[in-house]
Amino acid sequence: MPSAALPSARADAPHAPREEPAGAAAPPSVVPRPTDWTALDGRTSLTRATRIHLDPRTASNTALPAGRAELPGPARQSVRRLATQLRTEIEQVTGVTPRITDTGRPAPGDIVLTLTEQGALGAEGYRFDSRGPVRIEAAATHGLYYGTRTLLQLLRATADDHRQVPRATATDRPTQAIRMVHLDAGRKYWRIPYLENLIRRMGDQKLNTLLLHLSESEGFRLDSPKFPGLADPEHSYSRADIEHLKAFAARHHVQLMPGLELPGHATVISRAFGIGFGSGPDPCTGAHTHSHLTPDWVIDMTSEKAVAKSKEIVAEFADWFDAPLFSIGAEEVPGQLADCPRVKNHLASDPDVATLGDLLNRYINALDDVVTAHGRRTAVYNGSEHLPAPQQKVHASVVFLTWEGTGAEPEIPGHDEIAIGPFYNTPNNYHHKYPDEPWMYDSWAPSTAPDMLGSGVTNWADYNFWADDGYFEQHMAGARAILADRTWNGSATPDTLADFRARAARIGDPSPSSQLRSSRGDPTGTTPAPVPPRVEGRPSHHWTFDDAPYPKGWTYAGSPGHTIFAEDRAGDLPGTSYIIDNPTPVPGPRGQAWRFDSDRDGVGFGGLDVAEPWTVSVRVRPTSRTADQVLLSSRAGALKLMQYGTGKVGFTRYGDADHSFDFTLPLDRWTRLTWVTTRGSTTLYADGARVGSVAASIPLPLRSIGTEKASLRGDLDELVTWDEALSPAEVARQR
Repeated sequence: MPSAALPSARADAPHAPREEPAGAAAPPSVVPRPTDWTALDGRTSLTRATRIHLDPRTASNTALPAGRAELPGPARQSVRRLATQLRTEIEQVTGVTPRITDTGRPAPGDIVLTLTEQGALGAEGYRFDSRGPVRIEAAATHGLYYGTRTLLQLLRATADDHRQVPRATATDRPTQAIRMVHLDAGRKYWRIPYLENLIRRMGDQKLNTLLLHLSESEGFRLDSPKFPGLADPEHSYSRADIEHLKAFAARHHVQLMPGLELPGHATVISRAFGIGFGSGPDPCTGAHTHSHLTPDWVIDMTSEKAVAKSKEIVAEFADWFDAPLFSIGAEEVPGQLADCPRVKNHLASDPDVATLGDLLNRYINALDDVVTAHGRRTAVYNGSEHLPAPQQKVHASVVFLTWEGTGAEPEIPGHDEIAIGPFYNTPNNYHHKYPDEPWMYDSWAPSTAPDMLGSGVTNWADYNFWADDGYFEQHMAGARAILADRTWNGSATPDTLADFRARAARIGDPSPSSQLRSSRGDPTGTTPAPVPPRVEGRPSHHWTFDDAPYPKGWTYAGSPGHTIFAEDRAGDLPGTSYIIDNPTPVPGPRGQAWRFDSDRDGVGFGGLDVAEPWTVSVRVRPTSRTADQVLLSSRAGALKLMQYGTGKVGFTRYGDADHSFDFTLPLDRWTRLTWVTTRGSTTLYADGARVGSVAASIPLPLRSIGTEKASLRGDLDELVTWDEALSPAEVARQR
């Protein structure tokens, strides 16, 4: 995973006060904020007689010539199909079911959808006029769809029956062509219901590209009968799955963009076909790759067989997708590969390549030829430009996904770019990268340079391979909404981030059956995230720290001792240690324990907090004292082996209070600690004996063991959780 440079602005830095023009109107409750909006007095009401009017001459069209553009790609929904979808959505919001017609004159409470070539609206712009009939005009159904999103958000934001639209006029079109969400679907398998919800949210916020990064060193998520064994069918997407997602995305005007990862980040591919630098005679070694990985992490670019197989893989999956861009990855190839004898010999014998950079660029171009032959345009992550390449230059048509730099201006001369670096969401305690939302809203100005195609918020699942989908959603929802707002309307923001969040909250689903009336501002039709049932009568999770293999569908990509697996024998939340600093397996009271000796020694789970009541039991042998030692943590709170300021066992609700019990863990011997929590009360036990209670509680934190600055020092074994408060007798019986 690329590690992006952070923007210079700090989240807690003061911002200059805004000077708004006298009489400036508050922004409408629409996300993203329209680029040109004139508010008028009064409201237009939808009624039981409301109709959706279509122009019969264009009702079957998807776009007029003025509405066709390379990016974001062609609209695939006709005006009539959009009208049918809108009828259902209006019914869900208002209870009114409009009739669709292409005859007669519109009345004041009707809705008119029209394709037009007037006004330079482009592929995604639209005109909105709600003074009488609500009129939405665009050159393509991309724009018509976005105009209907504005209409639906305005209806959702009104009180009571949600049938009134503020009178206004607008000409609205985006600042950037590509407005992207990027999901790491190689390390983590995302359930289709979550992807459908994400696509709904993206369409509602006028985001148009979902990049599914479908291969990583740890897993391949496209299951083709052409490559049996490459993907695990239970944790990958079939051709039918992709067709379903494409059709679903097309109804929400989202392009489903595929991403593979070649030649690096490719252990799963290398091992499936025996084409890595660690395979065959005279292999490269650990000295020729990143120290925590194996040589098979990189496909052998010197091998005709490996290049041919790479082209075959790209050719197969280029046919599965219809988005205009296809990513092949191509970053983070280790420079020390140039010292591998296999590479040296190849460079000496091949007149077309003189350096490792030449070798990589030629490989990129070979795959680009395949992508281009399938009518797509290749995208790569930046990085290849750092390797000297005197003979081979990356084809000019290749788009760079730029994860270095601030995203303010293009970084790669001669290439179109999409900025992703400042918008990283990598919610583990090793990388610990989160988008700086205040900077994004208050300070970031999206580039309008012709070679900056757009921007994207990027989610990476390092060390959260089996995390709950909702764990990522809670981290990315806010940044995603801000990115949608800023990439559509790049002008200076007229209010504060708190104001923006309040506006986003007002457009949440108002339907009586909705369970999602949250600050996310979810659109109608979004399905509630599954709530795991509370486990009764047995542990909900049990991590033994004994040796265990990765589950089916995941490949062990690290060199020995790295990213070791923490099996969950009771539940469905396994974890891994981090990439470089790792716990050391040692003998424990029962089988194997893990020894932690660094703040970067942690374990990523990616679980959601569990509300009280709950119980946690663990065996721990501390070897030294530090100012702050965390057992389990989340964004909200932590269980402490050594509480900051007291050194005693306790717990913390971040931003609220640190709590301590009158117990200090002894060094160099095993102690069984048990926290038992009900709402408003937490009791601590040591070796089964009650220590005391504190009149406070927190939800059970299940993000990780440790934090980036406060991991434990010592040995850990038999970490067990329950979704209930154990009785004193039950605590005493635990062994």
